[in-house]
Order: sequence, then C-alpha cells, then structure tokens
Amino acid sequence: MLPTLADIFAAARRIRGVADATPLVPSVFMSGRIGADFLLKLENMQPIGAFKLRGALNAVAALEGASGVTCCSTGNHGRGVAFAARARGLRAVICMSNLVPQAKVDGIRALGAEVRIVGQSQDDAQAEAERLVAEEGLVEISPFDDPRVISGQGTIGLEILAKRPDIETLLVPLSGGGLAAGVALAAKSINPGVRVIGISMDRGAAMYESLRAGRPVEVEEVPSLADSLGGGIGLSNRLSFPMCRDLLDEIVLVSEDQIYHAMQVLYYEDRIVAEGACVVGLAAMLSGKVTPTGPTATIVTGRNLDMEIFTRIVTGQSVQLGDLVIEGRPYRRAA
Repeated sequence: MLPTLADIFAAARRIRGVADATPLVPSVFMSGRIGADFLLKLENMQPIGAFKLRGALNAVAALEGASGVTCCSTGNHGRGVAFAARARGLRAVICMSNLVPQAKVDGIRALGAEVRIVGQSQDDAQAEAERLVAEEGLVEISPFDDPRVISGQGTIGLEILAKRPDIETLLVPLSGGGLAAGVALAAKSINPGVRVIGISMDRGAAMYESLRAGRPVEVEEVPSLADSLGGGIGLSNRLSFPMCRDLLDEIVLVSEDQIYHAMQVLYYEDRIVAEGACVVGLAAMLSGKVTPTGPTATIVTGRNLDMEIFTRIVTGQSVQLGDLVIEGRPYRRAA
C-alpha cells in the first residue's frame, strides 16, 4: 500500500530525538540571487551525515524477529541501515557496486556493517541483496521502494512546512524517488499548492528516464559528482515510481559542470561542505532551469563525499569522471 500522511506523522514519532529537527537556514547569497527567500534544509547535519537515517530508522524499528538486514546502496542508505541495525543489535550486510566512493564504503564499515562490493551497477548490488534474502534469511530494506523508508524521508517535508508554511517551491534531489515521494506527499498533503520539483544529473537519471517511458527502465550508470543519485529504480518498482509520477510537478536535469559550480557556491557563500547530489537544487536555480515564484527551499542531503575530489573542486582544479573531464575554474562570485 502507498504510504499516507498519517504514516509520515507516525514516522516522525519513531525517529524523534535521533534523526529529526535538522536546521532550516536561509542562504543570504541565494536569496539575493533569486529575489526571494532561499532556504537550506541541512540534512548533512544528521548523525550519519545524510538524510537516509530517517527512513532507515523508521523501517528497522518496524522489524520483529529479524536476525539481520540487507540493502543495496550508493552509500548513504547503507550508512543509515548500518546505524539503525547496530542500535537494535542486528547484523547488517550492505551491497554496493564498484562505482561507490571508498569514503562511503569506509563509513559503513566503521558502523559495524559488512560490505559486499559487487559489479559495476546498482542492479548488480541489488542482485546480491536479493540472494542474501533468499539464502541467508536477511530482511531487505529498499533505499526507496519501501513504505516505511518513504514515510521516514517524508518527515523532512513536515519539518520544512512546519517552519515555513509559506514555502512555494521545494527542490528535491531525485534518484530512486524515496526522498522525493515522501517529501512531496507530506508537503502537498499539507499545502496542495506547493510546487515540488525533482532534480537529477543529466547522465544516468533513472527516475527521469522511467517517467518518460511510462514504466521503470534500466539506465547505464556512469561516474558523477552526484554519485548518490546514481542507480536504477528497480524494474518491479511499486511505490516510488507511481508516487513521483503523480506528485512531482516537474523534473529538471543539471550537468556535471553545473554541479561543480554549485558545490563551489555552497562552500564559498554558505561555508557548507556537501556532496554533489546535495547541490543539484542550487545548480538548477543558478543555471536558470528553475524560475522562483516565491520562498524556495532545497535539501542539502549529505556530506559523505570524497574529500580529495571536493578539495579539487573548491580549489578550482579539473576533475575526471570516467571519460568525462570537468575543466577546473576558480570560484568567482558572479556580478
């Protein structure tokens, strides 16, 4: 069954005191650029450094009699599941592809979880998670296609609207759709007039391509500064695909070059260290792909990034992503 607003309020009660109440702060620079309040929901301040803790805590809290859990992850969901499982004394096995940055792998292991590196795509990692369910009896927690995960992520929407009921536009990083689905459900249930826009990178955007096709489809995964947005949505997707289809007003794609610039802006103007996936909302606004109509908010989803690459970006050096080279340029504030 699709989650409801009541499920999101129930999730808010379950995660209270652990994964809730992250700051919602204004960006003076971006507010000046767009001529309206621009707010940052700082999910990078979560105990695991990413919003995924909300959904993982809510999902693991509902388990009874499980000996362990598994999932496939591009990094942050795995951290969330590892954190929640450790709190319950459960075994956790996180399945990841070779495209996941080593910093994220190390972070999951530091939380006591086992990590399985399998293949070159999230589909390969997903196959290993399904094998663990079938052969070892672990319970799988999907990073996006689970009603309790979606409800947990939806608590972000509750918190934003509680603080700023006048918000007109929400810019939500979009990957498998769990975050976008939950936030859109919460926001539009409270204020149907809120515009919710999903933002993804322009290479390997699985939800975007699936919505264009009218059904879940596979996409080729390629290296990206927004690596947390990589991976498929699952060909048997039951929840996040129809919810994104029905609740999102628009999907906007941004380039790697635009993500690079937005990471510099967030660092130099707001002094925030964040993953490339976190800045896609800024990138869409800075590039003119989204036009503000009033108070706008985006979600800074996490800080678990490769610091070597981040240092290259903020110091204006070139970055290589597979066959793609992003030419470096020092940050200069536009007039």
